[in-house]
Amino acid sequence: MTETFTVPEGAAGRRIDAALAELLGISRSAAALLCAEGNVLQDGAVAGKSEKFRAGASVQVTIPERRDPLAVVVEPVDGLEILLDDEEFVVVDKPVGVAAHPSPGWVGPTVVGGLAAAGFRISTSGAQERAGIVHRLDVGTSGAMVVAKTEHAYTVLKQAFRDRTVSKVYHAVVQGLPDPLQGTIDAPIGRHPGHDWRFAVIEDGRPSVTHYEVLEAFGKATLVEVHLETGRTHQIRVHFSALRHPCAGDLTYGADPKLAAELGLTRQWLHAHQLGFTHPSTGKPVAVTSPYPQDLQYALKALRGEP
Repeated sequence: MTETFTVPEGAAGRRIDAALAELLGISRSAAALLCAEGNVLQDGAVAGKSEKFRAGASVQVTIPERRDPLAVVVEPVDGLEILLDDEEFVVVDKPVGVAAHPSPGWVGPTVVGGLAAAGFRISTSGAQERAGIVHRLDVGTSGAMVVAKTEHAYTVLKQAFRDRTVSKVYHAVVQGLPDPLQGTIDAPIGRHPGHDWRFAVIEDGRPSVTHYEVLEAFGKATLVEVHLETGRTHQIRVHFSALRHPCAGDLTYGADPKLAAELGLTRQWLHAHQLGFTHPSTGKPVAVTSPYPQDLQYALKALRGEP
């Protein structure tokens, strides 16, 4: 949409972003963004946000269509496999690089959009963009993830995750060799005081408990099985980083870039390997296993010295 007008008397001599916000009924930051994008012309020349409107000048404003950051984009997702399809829920094998649901700042593929493209119909009272999502995996983490199809399953499974009755088993390759070989990491996690997008073990963080045991040791790195008692954002990555055994490939939390390159990793070696929960209607146990994706298999072979 394009708006064309002559600078009115009251706007002459004022900063363009401030005056434009009033004239168009938008926020000043939105007006500044239009200027930064080159969408505001004064007498045919691109106008900067801090410039002043000139009396009698001709102004042309192009207002582009903005994608709703919470809109579900229905599109097939490469690598999104179905591990278990039930009348009440579906367990997917989420590939790396896919978010659970739409969110501000994320423009990539989502589990919700991929399921919609595959013909799955989700009916829950959750926010539309989070339809059926009862728990999430990080964009950079692959593996088993359950999505509720019905209102009943959504309510029951959501409560099961809150009550910590769901078995969440992850496999991770961490640098070095943890000591002891089997243990529990009980350390509170909160936002990193110096980095909004990172988390850290901090005194006033939320209680966070991680149980682990070594499965296979390679010297420079170790394959561990992890059972989560709580489900904080980046919990496994933060806890092992705090032990000075970050997940291999996890450059955000202190992993060695040389080892990551050696193992062909472009993300952390972390996989949601198994998911176990009680069926929301029958009460019978449900257990689903997700195999390692190719990039993680390659890294393991490299550690084992296999061709």
